Amino acid sequence: MSCNLKTLAFLSLAVTTPMAAQAADVVIPDPNYISGRTTAFAVKAVIEEALGLEVEMITTTAVPVIFEAMARGNGEIDIWTETWLPNQSGMTTKYVDEEKTVSMSEKSFEALNGYCVTKVVAEEHGITSVFDLANPDNAALFDSNGDGKGEIWIGPQGWQSTNTETVRARDYGFADFFELQSTDEAVATAGLDRAAKANKPWVGYCYGPHQNFAMYDIVMLEEPAHDPANFVMVQPAEDPDWMAKSRVASAYADTTVHISWSSSLSERQPELVKLLQNIQLTAEDVNAWSLAVVNGEEPAAVTAAWVKANPELIASWMAE
Repeated sequence: MSCNLKTLAFLSLAVTTPMAAQAADVVIPDPNYISGRTTAFAVKAVIEEALGLEVEMITTTAVPVIFEAMARGNGEIDIWTETWLPNQSGMTTKYVDEEKTVSMSEKSFEALNGYCVTKVVAEEHGITSVFDLANPDNAALFDSNGDGKGEIWIGPQGWQSTNTETVRARDYGFADFFELQSTDEAVATAGLDRAAKANKPWVGYCYGPHQNFAMYDIVMLEEPAHDPANFVMVQPAEDPDWMAKSRVASAYADTTVHISWSSSLSERQPELVKLLQNIQLTAEDVNAWSLAVVNGEEPAAVTAAWVKANPELIASWMAE
């Protein structure tokens, strides 16, 4: 879940400029995708309820920027609630394992990554595998603008998984037949919504927990089982020749979502670190929160109500 240097520089400026006058006790990014927003606001609500700290939310989605800010340890960004593994393993290897400037909870919840299609694609057109996309006739089903290529959403700029999907499209053999769209998730969801309501084909990167699985009839495409030998991903931050040195031709490994934080919090906020080590979110809760947000509720209100309804659980996280 990385971006080019120009985008990274812009996002770095956007993130660091308002942080100079940071007065809150804790700073957490508010990402632009709904499930991520709910985990961020849930952790915010837990911290405020359990410790009475002031938590400020800032908007940024560039994972390298987030990890770099946490690693600096000066309060620019303190906590990242959407550490997806193995998607963000490039960041965790560098900052958690090697430099140890960022810490990560051992607790996590399970997630999924892959490609999904509207049900009509699988049932009426027989497209059930990623390899079915490597066919110009099948790709034409997803051509909504008449340019001769299908459209497939591979994720927004700033996600490391978007780089991975670029490589997977090449190595699964369908990149030449599709326009690989990297847009804000809201744009992709609007396209899925139109296609689902019109019973039209749509294909894109899908991950869960996510409200879309409750809202639409979508089907995950089959892929070869995860094979480490066929899942070698080099991120742009690691090597400028990352595309040539990467090969990704299998499904993701089992995916988990963790909370990460600046290691400097051990000295600045030791009680907060204790709490972060014990927080255990679930995919079921995140799905429920996300659906409530889609239905018009604010993520802050949804998650605050959940915290108020679960005082014993919150207390147990502080007592462990």
